[in-house]
Amino acid sequence: MRYDDSPPPPESGSSADPDRHWFTRRSTLVVGIAALAPACLAGWVLTQTLSGAGPDASRSGPAAQPASHSSLAPGQRDAKPGSTPSTSPTTSPTTTAAAPAGPLTGKTVVVDPGHNTGNFKHTDEIDQQVDIGTNRKECDTTGTTTNSGYMEAEFTMDVSKRLRTALESQGAKVVLTHETGARAWGPCITERARIGNEANADAVVSVHADGVSAGNRGFHIILPAKVKSGAADTAKIVGPSRELGERIAGNFARTTGSAPANYLGGGTGLVVRDDLGGLNLSTRPKVFIECGNMRDAKDAAQLTSPEWRQKAAQGIADGIVGFLGG
Repeated sequence: MRYDDSPPPPESGSSADPDRHWFTRRSTLVVGIAALAPACLAGWVLTQTLSGAGPDASRSGPAAQPASHSSLAPGQRDAKPGSTPSTSPTTSPTTTAAAPAGPLTGKTVVVDPGHNTGNFKHTDEIDQQVDIGTNRKECDTTGTTTNSGYMEAEFTMDVSKRLRTALESQGAKVVLTHETGARAWGPCITERARIGNEANADAVVSVHADGVSAGNRGFHIILPAKVKSGAADTAKIVGPSRELGERIAGNFARTTGSAPANYLGGGTGLVVRDDLGGLNLSTRPKVFIECGNMRDAKDAAQLTSPEWRQKAAQGIADGIVGFLGG
């Protein structure tokens, strides 16, 4: 009986010596691993060098650029001091397009789309009385429609947006008193006036269409009367507002082919009124334009035409450009 775990000695010269074979295989494996280790280490070092990683890579992420390069875009990091950095075509910097320069650069125009499509559903709100200086009037009205139901508020918003585009192309800053769907009703006429005043507008135009009986055709411009009562004082804007109105009337007729109204204004297309809060409360040059009569079939055919509305917007814009010295 054996008391140790060592294997019995093999017979001399026997080829079945398992310990010797195991030792030989282990020695060969150790030698092979020892030979491969330097090559693996060298490969790892080379990989870390090329990738820029170091001992602290796991803590700090990708290797940081020198501080003097940190704010430079790709393609600029290798620029020499005093040189003009090159920019790679695939990494050109993104720039914000500047507003187009034009004759109205530096000018502010407020465009007031008359009424609101939601006014019909908010009659209680728009019927509230507001002070316009000379008297009290409704906050706003529904506006009119064509016989087929095309709303004045739809027309005025469409023309106003086209007008904004035309004015911005000339360099103007344009403010609309309200946008489609931005509010359920209004704004009140007092607020419309305040928006123009607070914007310190160089010109304000309120866009409308009339709703009188058929056979009455053409456009007209409403100018502020000279009033001084309560919060209303138009003394300083009567003159420039008339000039603005005259400019718009001439350009509107020329661009649209529409004639001045045949039912008021004596064929001039100009009418003076003291009962409109949007004019009475304005401190900036301001006019209303009634672009046509929605209740006349011939005028309505123009007002419902997108092509004609574009001409209307361009005619108003040309008048504003002329007024502001463009």
